[in-house]
Amino acid sequence: MAFSCGIVGLPNSGKSTIFNALTALCVAAQPYPFCTIEPNKGVVPVPDERLRHLASLMKPERVTPTAIEFIDIAGLVKDAHKGEGLGNRFLGQIREVDAVAHVVRCFEGNNVPHVYVTIDPRRDMETIETEIVISDLEIVEERLAKIERLAKVSKEKHEQEQEVLLKARAALEAGRSVETLSLSAEERETLAGFSLITAKPVFYVANIEEKDLEKVPLPQVEGAAAEKGRKVVYISGKLEEELALLPLEERGGFMEMYAMKEAGIEKVVRVGYDILDLITFYTVVGKEMRAWTVRKHTTAVKAAGRIHSDMERGFIKVEVIAYEEFVKLGSEHAAREKGLVRVEGKEYVVQDGDILHVRFNV
Repeated sequence: MAFSCGIVGLPNSGKSTIFNALTALCVAAQPYPFCTIEPNKGVVPVPDERLRHLASLMKPERVTPTAIEFIDIAGLVKDAHKGEGLGNRFLGQIREVDAVAHVVRCFEGNNVPHVYVTIDPRRDMETIETEIVISDLEIVEERLAKIERLAKVSKEKHEQEQEVLLKARAALEAGRSVETLSLSAEERETLAGFSLITAKPVFYVANIEEKDLEKVPLPQVEGAAAEKGRKVVYISGKLEEELALLPLEERGGFMEMYAMKEAGIEKVVRVGYDILDLITFYTVVGKEMRAWTVRKHTTAVKAAGRIHSDMERGFIKVEVIAYEEFVKLGSEHAAREKGLVRVEGKEYVVQDGDILHVRFNV
């Protein structure tokens, strides 16, 4: 799996429509609040032109792309932490995701009433993020209270954990996300155990009308996102949902008709890879060519473990061909003849587009 992405937003912001568009799964998307109660989940292959190009050259029997999991939860409203709407208990359903897509309503749509009547992206952003901050603050305060009780037995045992939780609490009480804190790797590892949503990277999905596709970026959305240092993806949810339901051979004509340069899933993947510092490498084992996703700066031995734990445990070496060099020469045989197949050890840092052949023994 490349990464997992939780989808949050107000009721009637178009979350489920966006989910449909990204996953091509027909979940309910009705014009009334709280249509989504149980979380919808969908796994989507990552669009990868390099994988397609490699497959056309090597002609493997099977081609397996890497994938993204999307999780669409119920809409949140102001004071959800007090029990308004359906409460914020649904946030627990996305605490294990890698990134969060915050869907912001930017379309009028008289047949789809806004829960706050008027369209105001900045207000809606703040409403959702306030609820997420409060939800995380409750978790932090609950743990701090427990540590205080445990301190009566052994103060030193939880001292380090308490220090980092106090930092998190100060940020959350100020209305800031934990992600903004300057923490050591050890401190981040400590906080990781609490699955705080504000510790995860967030990007906005501005759900716009078809007629506004040529007007983006929208100043109001960009301004609010810039204040938090976040990226924005513009998607016309309804249009993308229609596109996703078309046969593959008809999608190109549809996109051309609406001057769409790329599908929403491609925009989301690009931003997701960027904010999570992800890269893709490739393997050919037997009759299968496969794409894998790891974080930047991943070593060869850890990349091998991404494929299979036995490969990491019995790692010997890895043979590496850069994507550009392989494509230029057209085959592994030609790359070997030119001396472009490198042999690297455990500490080699995998690069985006590398084609790897792991040698191991267990």
